[in-house]
Amino acid sequence: MSPRTHVRRFIAFEGIEGSGKTTQIQLLSNRLEDLGIDHLLTREPGGTPIGDQIRGLVLDARNTAMTPICELLLYAAARAQHIEQVIRPAIDAGRLVLCDRFKDATMAYQGYGRGIRHDLIDALHGLETLALQPDLTFLFDIETRVALDRARSRDTTKAPQLTRFEQEDLTFHERVRSGYLEMAGQEPGRFVVIDARGSVEDVRHRVGEAIDRFLATRGAPE
Repeated sequence: MSPRTHVRRFIAFEGIEGSGKTTQIQLLSNRLEDLGIDHLLTREPGGTPIGDQIRGLVLDARNTAMTPICELLLYAAARAQHIEQVIRPAIDAGRLVLCDRFKDATMAYQGYGRGIRHDLIDALHGLETLALQPDLTFLFDIETRVALDRARSRDTTKAPQLTRFEQEDLTFHERVRSGYLEMAGQEPGRFVVIDARGSVEDVRHRVGEAIDRFLATRGAPE
């Protein structure tokens, strides 16, 4: 008997700060749960105890001396742990994986945003431990200033201070947004660009349509 194989269903949600991706990934997870579809909801940086500690370092606005290369390697370390401890086991078990940010965020933020050479980031992602690509990537696109206004007006009882990235200036986030759109243009078969200017319900509907098409070709986990 041949070994059992699994159809991969690894989906990433990407976008600049305030794009609404985290709201939408939670709504999709709720819908999948209601439908009885086995899935894993996770995030980057994070997803593991080690990753969550690294998340605290890279997002803490007090860490103003952090260099771009330090930032890049911290994200890579968190991702390596995340892939080996959480994501690969879930994929191997045939589960659908939803991840709030993945490797495209590194190219967008550390590559386009911080100015780190893209070939260095590609080489890092070429390491066996990190060589994993989503099968579908949602990019929630919205005008930069609008997104930042959203991010900076969130409930401060949940996030008492802005993160290092939320404190960056408009031009930084415009570079990140441009990077995301450039990557989406280079891989139209993997990216689904969602206009995030609409209501939460409108955006949820567009995500749902794309997920239905994806599962129609790959099937839902049993």
